[in-house]
Amino acid sequence: MWSDNDFLMLPQAERAAKCFEQIKAQKEVFILNDADGCVMLTSDEEDGVPVWPSAGLAQMWANEEWSDCEPKAIDLDTWLSRWTVGLARDLLCVIVAPAPGEDSEVMLPEDFAEKLL
Repeated sequence: MWSDNDFLMLPQAERAAKCFEQIKAQKEVFILNDADGCVMLTSDEEDGVPVWPSAGLAQMWANEEWSDCEPKAIDLDTWLSRWTVGLARDLLCVIVAPAPGEDSEVMLPEDFAEKLL
């Protein structure tokens, strides 16, 4: 298993591939959650839910405005059966393993789910 620091040192495309690999191996996805629900990121064109392959990577984002957030594990079956449908219904994207100060891969929920099968 890679360390979080090793993961962050990868170029974005490799980081996305490693993210899928780790999620499939451990059968869980991590989000950041607070009392109001999961954290969302907004850009000029898309709104989405950031996901990570480990609690440690998610925790790196729990600072400043998100300091009250905690990593939350979602088992892969629940992600595929509930989250994929819900995100698609709400017209939200999945932001794959964002790293501070870098662009991240943004995917439709159905495309994200397909990579996990």
